[in-house]
Amino acid sequence: MGQGVFVGGGGPDYGAPQVLRLDYANRHGLIAGATGTGKTVSLQILAEGFSAAGVPVFLADVKGDLSGLAAPGEAGFKLHGAFQDRAARIGFDDYAYQGFPVTFWDVFATSGHPVRTTMAEMGPLLLARLLELNDTQEGVLNIAFRVADDEGWPLLDLADMRAMLLWLGENRQALSLRYGLVSTASIGAIQRRLLVLENEGGAGIFGEPALDLADLMTTDAAGRGRINILAADRLIAAPRLYATTLLWLLSELFEDLPEVGDPEKPRLVFFFDEAHLLFDGAPKALVDKVEQVARLIRSKGVGVYFVTQSPTDIPPDVLGQLGNRIQHALRAFTARDRRALIQAAETYRDNPRFDIAQTIREVGVGEAVTSMLEAKGVPGMAERTLIRPPSSRLGPLPEADRHAVRAASALGPKYDAPLDRDSAHEILARRAEAAARAAAEAERAEEAAADREHAAGRRYSGPRVGRSTSRGSRRSPDSIGEALGQALIKELSGTTGKRLVRGILGGLFKGR
Repeated sequence: MGQGVFVGGGGPDYGAPQVLRLDYANRHGLIAGATGTGKTVSLQILAEGFSAAGVPVFLADVKGDLSGLAAPGEAGFKLHGAFQDRAARIGFDDYAYQGFPVTFWDVFATSGHPVRTTMAEMGPLLLARLLELNDTQEGVLNIAFRVADDEGWPLLDLADMRAMLLWLGENRQALSLRYGLVSTASIGAIQRRLLVLENEGGAGIFGEPALDLADLMTTDAAGRGRINILAADRLIAAPRLYATTLLWLLSELFEDLPEVGDPEKPRLVFFFDEAHLLFDGAPKALVDKVEQVARLIRSKGVGVYFVTQSPTDIPPDVLGQLGNRIQHALRAFTARDRRALIQAAETYRDNPRFDIAQTIREVGVGEAVTSMLEAKGVPGMAERTLIRPPSSRLGPLPEADRHAVRAASALGPKYDAPLDRDSAHEILARRAEAAARAAAEAERAEEAAADREHAAGRRYSGPRVGRSTSRGSRRSPDSIGEALGQALIKELSGTTGKRLVRGILGGLFKGR
């Protein structure tokens, strides 16, 4: 419908037709409402509208319902008549059943292509958040990343981080003088949290090939934006892993995409479902960075839409960046609920025709109070709106159909098979083996010299190693680090000239 995404309308008892303008779609948005009021359908129809306009979409499918985007709706569906009646009532003349181009992704690699990143790409701040580390433990984690960066040891997966922490523990005295205190207690705590992550099945997110953001921003042969669906029905059981995965994706988009100013339509729209998980227990520093990203990423052509139960789940500074809003019903059973309802109503531009707070409480399933940005980015007046029916299948896609969509994807050969290239774990393992061989050779040489001295009838005056049970190198930790660094110069030459430990959220968390 024109240069926008048609959201809904209604007739005499409702407001004017609501259209989300594409040129303001990168000003972000909010879909809120109590459980069962229609948030998922609103997310679905926005994804359809953006795709039809040639805008790629990324969303997390928390309940498994959104896989139906890949298939057209059915005339025999129980709500078929209601959908047709509603489309006619709100003036949705273009309504027709159709499926959309979909790519399925899954951190656990069971319901879609694997989503992977490297330890270095995620960085210490997000990893510390994922592992629930305290400030002291996060400091040691930062040292591990810094040493890996200084020495040129790629941190790709869990094995690399464990090898790095082990090396830190063995050389903690020398490292503490240079980087700050490295305690065995903190190293042990980080190792235990890595074990918990592995037990939860989260280890698979770390590795290669890492996700290429360009693969999220494609269109099909007809010019429709591809809808990337992250299977999150299992992922949501690990809330921190879920929130960190989406925040990492958002940070990568911010870091990698160039400035485009105010485009005619977004380059990508990113839906953050169950958005409260991002902010629950998050330190203020992280919330501040999310607010900065929300403010700045729109200039890179990315629209971010938060989906949650109440607007109060979103920090005020972030909420103030969300220009396009679909507010489904909120219940007011308690004093806290009533306060949240009043706060939600106060964020809308007043409409003299109705009381916003009362209407938010009264709207039925499939209805909402909406406000879309108008010319010059001015918030539109709040309107009571009937949300348009979806064109794609309402509900999950059958498993056989889902497998067929995945099998037909061109991205399978690129992502489905893991890649295990040379990295910190392999490098340090080789160094350990070389040190053990050198110690063994030195021991044999000492024994041979002692035997020759004894055979000549002279007392051997050198340090006899004998049958020592310890075969470690007697060099100082400083000389070990220097030798390893020199040995790696030749080995890592020709790989990449940039720093191996990348900044998080475009240099907002650390200098490049």
